[in-house]
Amino acid sequence: MPLILGTNSIKDTGYEVSNSVRMSGSTVNLQRDFSGDGNRRTWTYSTWFKLSKITQSGFFNWGKGNPEFSLRFESATSDTSLNCFRVSQYNNSQELDLVTTQFFRDPSAWGHMVVAFDTTQGTASNRIKVYFNGAQITSFSTESYPSQNFETFVNQASKKHYIGYADYQPINGYLCETVFIDGQALDPTSFGEFDSDSPNIWKPKDVS
Repeated sequence: MPLILGTNSIKDTGYEVSNSVRMSGSTVNLQRDFSGDGNRRTWTYSTWFKLSKITQSGFFNWGKGNPEFSLRFESATSDTSLNCFRVSQYNNSQELDLVTTQFFRDPSAWGHMVVAFDTTQGTASNRIKVYFNGAQITSFSTESYPSQNFETFVNQASKKHYIGYADYQPINGYLCETVFIDGQALDPTSFGEFDSDSPNIWKPKDVS
């Protein structure tokens, strides 16, 4: 499993992310309203994170409740320490839903999550791709993909998009280098790279 340096700042000798945001309160989040409609079929969301507490934590959200699109950690069982990662859109019924079999239980290290959408793809499993620390996640306990050319709620003009919040839950921890790409489904190498001296360490790079 690729690892990222377990420090309070994400850095290497070539590039350093100098700031992060700490979120822990029930009403704490960042919000973004897009000035014009973007591509609702093809887009990429990337963020680095460090959980302070293993509990349900939201990354990214459109809407609240019904309808709603969300990227979030949540407990898959009654054991609240077993956090899976979930990508879902709900509109009176579940329109897409991916729940990882992989659990995320380390509050001491930074990690990197990328979710890439391209619903124009003919193969269902290519329409949503999820990556953690540079590696694609392919094992899901729930695996329901959208139909071809499906339009997500994400990227609509004059609609609130929440960062660090989903399904009425803020992330309990830190976020930094959060990037939204309109119109492209990118892989993690656009946002990070493996260390040349320690190839199991996944580290950020300058996304500009």
